[in-house]
Amino acid sequence: QVQLVESGGGLVQPGGSLRLSCAASGFSFSDYTMTWVRQAPGKDLEWVSGISRDGRFTLYSDSAKGRFTVSRDNTKNTLYLQMNLLKPEDTAQYICARNRGSTYNPQTPRDYWGQGTQVTVSS
Repeated sequence: QVQLVESGGGLVQPGGSLRLSCAASGFSFSDYTMTWVRQAPGKDLEWVSGISRDGRFTLYSDSAKGRFTVSRDNTKNTLYLQMNLLKPEDTAQYICARNRGSTYNPQTPRDYWGQGTQVTVSS
C-alpha cells in the first residue's frame, strides 16, 4: 500500500536549518509529482512547495521562497525539504503528499498523505 513517512523534524533556533525527508513506498515514486504542506496549531493547512516528477521543476509559496529548497531522489524514493533561515512562524507539522496528475501547484489535488514531522523554531 502507499506509504509516505516523514522524518527530520525537531527543535531549532531561529536562523537555523533543518532537512526533512519523506520516504515513499508502495507506488512508482518517479511517476508522481509531490508536495510539501504544513499545518500550524489553529491554522489552516498551508501549501509550501511542489516538485515535478523528475525534480527539475519546483514551486514555492511566498513564505518559503528563497529559504526552502525541495528536491527528490527517485533512486531512493525520497522527497526532501531543506529549510534554512528558519523563523518562529515556520513552526508547524510538515507533511508530504502525493499529487494527482502532472501539476504540483497549490490547487493540485492530493491523494495520499504522510503523518507529518514536527518542526519547532524557538529560542
